[in-house]
Amino acid sequence: MVDVEDIFRKYGAKIEKQIQTSKIQNVNYSREYLTFKQEMATDFNRYEKWCHSLGKLIKLKLSPKDEFKIKEELEIAHLDVEPWQALGLAVMSFLAVFFIGLLISVATILINGGDLMSFPVLFFALMTMFSIFLFYFVKSYPARLANKWRLKASSQMVPAILYIVVYMRHTPNLEKAIAFASEHLEYPLALDFKKVFYNVQIGKFSSIKESLDNYLETWRDYNIEFIEGFHLIESSLFEPDNSRRIQILEKALRVVLDGVYDKMLKFTHNVRSPLTNVYMLGVVLPTLGLALLPLVSAMIGEYVKWYHVFILFNLIVPFFVFYLTDKIMMKRPGGYGETELLEKNPFYSKYRSKKPYLIAGLICFPLILIGLLPLFSLYFGFPQDFTLNVFGGVFEGGFFDFKNAGNEFQPQLVGPFGVGALLLSLLIPLGIALFFSIAYKYKTKEIIIHRKNTKQLEREFNSSLFQLGNRLGNGVPPELAFGRVAESSKGLMTADFFARVNYNIHRSGMSVEKAIFDKSRGAIIYYPSQLIATSMKILIESSKKGLKIAAISLMSISEYMKNIEKINMRLKDMLAEVISDMKSNMTFLAPLLSGVVVGLAAMIVAILNKLELGKLTQVGVSGVGNIDKILNIFTLTKMIPPYFLQISVGIYIIQVIFILTGTLVAIDAGEDKLEKTNKTGKNLARGILLYTIVALVTIVALSALTSLVLGNLG
Repeated sequence: MVDVEDIFRKYGAKIEKQIQTSKIQNVNYSREYLTFKQEMATDFNRYEKWCHSLGKLIKLKLSPKDEFKIKEELEIAHLDVEPWQALGLAVMSFLAVFFIGLLISVATILINGGDLMSFPVLFFALMTMFSIFLFYFVKSYPARLANKWRLKASSQMVPAILYIVVYMRHTPNLEKAIAFASEHLEYPLALDFKKVFYNVQIGKFSSIKESLDNYLETWRDYNIEFIEGFHLIESSLFEPDNSRRIQILEKALRVVLDGVYDKMLKFTHNVRSPLTNVYMLGVVLPTLGLALLPLVSAMIGEYVKWYHVFILFNLIVPFFVFYLTDKIMMKRPGGYGETELLEKNPFYSKYRSKKPYLIAGLICFPLILIGLLPLFSLYFGFPQDFTLNVFGGVFEGGFFDFKNAGNEFQPQLVGPFGVGALLLSLLIPLGIALFFSIAYKYKTKEIIIHRKNTKQLEREFNSSLFQLGNRLGNGVPPELAFGRVAESSKGLMTADFFARVNYNIHRSGMSVEKAIFDKSRGAIIYYPSQLIATSMKILIESSKKGLKIAAISLMSISEYMKNIEKINMRLKDMLAEVISDMKSNMTFLAPLLSGVVVGLAAMIVAILNKLELGKLTQVGVSGVGNIDKILNIFTLTKMIPPYFLQISVGIYIIQVIFILTGTLVAIDAGEDKLEKTNKTGKNLARGILLYTIVALVTIVALSALTSLVLGNLG
């Protein structure tokens, strides 16, 4: 009589060999962990090094509550750091920055002197504020890293449940299903699943279920749907009816999908008000403040210097904009938008290359040098006395126009106040912005085309995957099914993908797996999509169980992709208004208003110049006495030179575009470095070119108008 156990043992070993899930038992988890941290999480490595070096210099005792909280965050982020080391690093960061600022400020005051509004005093105040911020930032950094881990892991939860559900449709074995998922998922969720096995191996838990339940508890406050999905999967093991068991598994997948949708729906509702605040505080109010700067500079220029403007608009305001947007991003739920297989794309080497920066530097560095010519003329003794006399004397006056704020015996040149210097200064922000724009465009111009093709393929893949499932269900092997689907879908992007797979199989003699996933010639490297990669991995593994099972698996994936597409379209529709408004304000309104502000500054300087050179006080004005005393309030030599004002405004526009572009990409597409790089380059080009053109036109027009109106005063 044949022993049933022998049959199970024989064929179970054969299946095990085919799907290779047993190798999960022999993984070197320490090596996997270190590899992940080296390749995927440089922030984690860097933070650990700082904690083990600076953090151990001072040992502070934490309250039990704080120690438990920090320890939990460190464990979630898989950091080999003690809680007291994390706090010690925060304290050392505060002390280091504070004393550096104090020493530099005191040394500068002792050498040059200073008052309450001098640069050394302001520098010390700024460094003190920064040291306080740094303390709280470093202290909360474990929470940030833990949240980063959660977001990255939660973006892989839907594929994880999909892998487990598809596997358990034909093999109701939870242990093997989790092993299968851990082998095909990306980090960090793959590492978490492997740790579930590792905790059983070292005897921390007696069974996979206990280890899994312990791991799921870490998500209770962040993603309850993930826990519910796993509990449904576990409950399917106790269902004797096969059709009912499959229904429970499919419900588990729907629970997770609905959870992702509900979280993103709530996020889209909650993000509108904070983004409006960011827009008002980061774009509207600073721009209104810029509009007042020329007048303030003219009236109380003795107290407001150019470095005050630089500190306010290029350090403090961008910091608060970044802080507000970062808080918004910390609340973004994972599980939507993050799809990336970028490293396998053949054009990725160009994306990582430093050559684009070299090319951009050779183009833009001369522009910046030309923009710095007025400063070179001041500090290196270049000619300063030539004049700009064009358009029939409209721009009569010094090209750089430095003024002497001292006396004949102790000259003190200030400025430049000339229209020529102001026009040259436009080249500095233009050069900086074009440097990044050119470099980013060169880095992404080819790979972004493949990204767009991949997005198109994802939209078409649902129907093609359904066709592929039908072919397999009719008994056609995968080696032939790809070619037939390619023929029936000519004219679509999916035809190219399936044709590449078919070519690799029949012309290169590859297996289906190699034809898709080969590191040098696989079809997937030309279409770096996690969604497509997941589908193809499930196809390959399920086909080892039989064509019928593979067909059913592909039908399930097709339905899953259909639901994902509905979620994506719905969320994009809801976010479209917010993203469109922010983008138009960032690349149109802010550069437009800022360019006008620079023109107003040039006009005020031109007026004050005429008031000095035209000797308006000598003109008789009936009924008004002591007009010369009133006009002395507006002292040209004490106001902020428009040259420095324009540079600060231009750099501020660049900073705002960088910050807001990163925020909008993260809202729309999650952590997508390629999209962020590409969009930043485009927005920088649009924003800075508009700003430069508007500033150039307003400077020339208002300066010419001022010269014409006040021309008769001489």
